[in-house]
Amino acid sequence: MAGSALGAILAVLASLIITANALVVIALLCLIQKSGSKGLYFVLNLAVADAMVGFTVTGLVMDEFSQPFYPPQIFCVLRMSFVTSSSAASILSLTLIACDRHLAIRKPFHYFQLMTGLRVGVHLAGLWLVAAIIGFLPVLTPGFQKVTHLEKCSIFGVFHPTYMLTVFCVGFFPALFLFIYLYCDMLKIASVHVQHIQEVEQAGLAGAACPPARTTSDMKAMRTVAVLIGCFTLSWLPFFVASIVQTVCSECFPTRVIENYLWLLGLGNSLLNPLLYSFWQRDVRLQLSQLAVGMKRILLHWGDGCCFSSRGTKSVPTVSCLQLQH
Repeated sequence: MAGSALGAILAVLASLIITANALVVIALLCLIQKSGSKGLYFVLNLAVADAMVGFTVTGLVMDEFSQPFYPPQIFCVLRMSFVTSSSAASILSLTLIACDRHLAIRKPFHYFQLMTGLRVGVHLAGLWLVAAIIGFLPVLTPGFQKVTHLEKCSIFGVFHPTYMLTVFCVGFFPALFLFIYLYCDMLKIASVHVQHIQEVEQAGLAGAACPPARTTSDMKAMRTVAVLIGCFTLSWLPFFVASIVQTVCSECFPTRVIENYLWLLGLGNSLLNPLLYSFWQRDVRLQLSQLAVGMKRILLHWGDGCCFSSRGTKSVPTVSCLQLQH
């Protein structure tokens, strides 16, 4: 893929990622203010991390359009470290969301006692600390840097294969396995709830059982987590598998295919996350629609203000504006 074409794709992708996540951030802030739900902070953190992915990618857009240029080694290491840490924060946020939903389903009566504001803050602070360590490990450990003659900043151009294997095997695959375990456990819990309700209904004591709304809520949470896991796997798995193959055998898989295509697929996950939440989560979808209505009213009010024309020192409304007001 030519540098200008890749730069154009990155520019469009970064703009969409920033815009979509910014809208979700605004909607989630309004929801948190209304409901005070602690679990929404994890979703808010995911949107912030994905927005940061979009911001870090904008620097790579400039690189693509200014080729050929020969940046300093430390410049590329820092730039790619910011990209890696933001992506790591996004992946870790997905993990926290899955853990939060799992806790809410597994211990619904103790969830609000366990998930306090202090614990949410500690989890989020730990998340960003781990993401920063993962991303800036090559800066702290020069042995993880690859000293090469660079024409542009790229993952395989600045990071040593040892660092790549460490991040992939210690970070990505454990997160994927944890996703799968949490989803399977939630599926088992929901199945037990459904079976229990059916047994009670058959015994004629449906009124004494837990309301089916509990199971409906469980299934919605499971469905959201399942969709996130599926999109996360489809987006990042090809990149990580191909990167491991290329790291072990540099001639087995071309680096340009990974950096120009598979990496873009992984970045697309930061765009899918806000779209999925705005589509699957009814509260987020309703809040976004309310924001859209509010913006429409502001624009209409501003348009009505433009109906007034100035005559001398007095502002007199025109006939058309008076007709609109009546």
